[in-house]
Amino acid sequence: MATSTMRMSLGARRGRPKLAWGSPVVYFVALVVIALMLAPIAYIILGGFRTNAQITTDPSGFPAPWEIGNYLTVLFGSVFWQQVLNSTIAALGTTLGAVVLGLAASYVIARYRFRASGVLYAIFAAGLMFPITVAITPLYLVVKNLGLMNSLAGVILPQIAFALPTTIIILVPFLRAIPSEIEEAAFIDGCSRLGFFWRMVVPLAVPGVITTGILAFIGSWNGYILPLFILNDASTFTLPLGVQAFASQYSVDTAKVLAFTSLSMIPALVFFSLFERRIVGGLTGAVKG
Repeated sequence: MATSTMRMSLGARRGRPKLAWGSPVVYFVALVVIALMLAPIAYIILGGFRTNAQITTDPSGFPAPWEIGNYLTVLFGSVFWQQVLNSTIAALGTTLGAVVLGLAASYVIARYRFRASGVLYAIFAAGLMFPITVAITPLYLVVKNLGLMNSLAGVILPQIAFALPTTIIILVPFLRAIPSEIEEAAFIDGCSRLGFFWRMVVPLAVPGVITTGILAFIGSWNGYILPLFILNDASTFTLPLGVQAFASQYSVDTAKVLAFTSLSMIPALVFFSLFERRIVGGLTGAVKG
């Protein structure tokens, strides 16, 4: 009797097969989601190879014939490359500041024993809940009083401040995961705290540093609200502001605007695609730590 009951239960289980991750349905759903995400990007890129007449006649069609003049006009113009340079300077400055300050603060919170360490970590964690749009008015006043209006420094410093919470939240678990035996052995050998930081902590935290650096770089590259309030001179515009200014200037030339927009997206897309595994690996290490 028990054997027959067991067979019936096994048969019932076999009658309700679970959806395996390798099944065609899962792949089909994944392809649909990917297509929905890539469709706007593909439309913008292909739209740059069309003429305004083609876009007006058939908005969702393919270029026929392909028009490369829109991209050549943007690439051979000085405005685009000036904005690329400005975005690169702002992104590199933000990344360097966020990584250096975040690593130093994370080292203190993770490895030093004092009563306020948990409070400091909670304060930085709370910083994740306040987007830059909430503090845009106080930031504008502070930057103006410091005399940093219309300068990349006025954009870089606030971006560093808003990138620090994410940097510290990711790096603290990395540094806490370093065995205390290594630190004790280093101190016995005569290594100072600063020497231990440079010789042991920094090399061991490289995956987290790369992850936080990539996130800070992409966040700065795509930043729009802060540069919009701080930068009024066209010579200091970053790419997001440049896209808006270009779209306003060539509002009747939709194809050229699409070409400018697609070229401004390509650096961030390439950068993120190259370092995607680094980001996932760094976040995984932070969660394990």
